[in-house]
Amino acid sequence: MTTQTRLVGLAAAILATAGVGTAVAQAQMSGDKMKDNSARERCYGVALRAANDCAAGPGTSCAGTSTVNYQGNAWKYVSAGTCVQMGGTLAAHAGNAAPTPRRS
Repeated sequence: MTTQTRLVGLAAAILATAGVGTAVAQAQMSGDKMKDNSARERCYGVALRAANDCAAGPGTSCAGTSTVNYQGNAWKYVSAGTCVQMGGTLAAHAGNAAPTPRRS
């Protein structure tokens, strides 16, 4: 076996292992997001660009697709009861103004 063949095999093994690790991490993260949504709520207008959990509008594939900070049609999971306090809304809205935290 040549050195080049060994290196190609090693590189393929590393990439395959990294791919499996990434898939497992994504599955675990998705599982975490799906656990006990009763303790969380969807908060619109608080996610930073590309950091939304879902609902960023037509033609998107969901999570991580918001194009600007505080996009009104993109939501992020937050602890139940905290969305409005942090300046978000419980329903999608137009615009992308920075949220204004509210005092209780």
